[in-house]
Amino acid sequence: MPSFDNAEDRPEHITNILNGLDRYNPETTSIFQDYVSQQCEYGTYDCYANLALLKLYQFNPHLARDETITNILVKSLTVFPSTDFSLCCHLLPPSLLTTTPASSTGDLHEAVQKLTTLNTQLESCQFKDFWNTLDSDDLYADLIADVSGFEDTIRKRIAVVTNSSIREITREMLEGWLNLSDDEFDTFVKDTAGFSIEGNTVIVPLNKDNEARPTITRESVKFDQFSRVIRRAYEQPA
Repeated sequence: MPSFDNAEDRPEHITNILNGLDRYNPETTSIFQDYVSQQCEYGTYDCYANLALLKLYQFNPHLARDETITNILVKSLTVFPSTDFSLCCHLLPPSLLTTTPASSTGDLHEAVQKLTTLNTQLESCQFKDFWNTLDSDDLYADLIADVSGFEDTIRKRIAVVTNSSIREITREMLEGWLNLSDDEFDTFVKDTAGFSIEGNTVIVPLNKDNEARPTITRESVKFDQFSRVIRRAYEQPA
């Protein structure tokens, strides 16, 4: 997924706002909101700009749009295992994060709570539970509807995590993780993830992250670091 953390990749008008005092100007709220919509439509992601918009919402709560907030949170899910979701939540009103919603934040509170559940499952690698939860309530379908390619992006992120931590995995387990089966599973695993299938086992290519290597720890301790200890050993007690 393209990320605009690098200022060179970000649209120039957004960069100019983020680098100037206008990032605190309420009039730029609509520009950032349109930018979030573009990220959802075109599959790009700009955490820095999204956080700037949430900060504007903090200062100007009357300008906040529930749909934009949920879209930002959904987009942040697509870059797990990063901490972007948590960063976004820290800029939300505390009333949205408590277990009991305020009367004025009922719908948005429920959306935030449901997305938090998804984030927890992704962070803890409960991928099969993630898909089951996603399919358990029509509200989840509504929450991710604006984010183009959400499910495929999540699958790619799961493949990245798998690639960095596993050498072999059973087909059945990975099917549950990816929520795919049969030809769709074979195509994704081989063409997108770059894994191979041998019978009921999926083989992950050896790489620097999943290779088992011994770790040798060397410590350099200078003698003068112990000089005080040695000196005290020879001191006479008072």
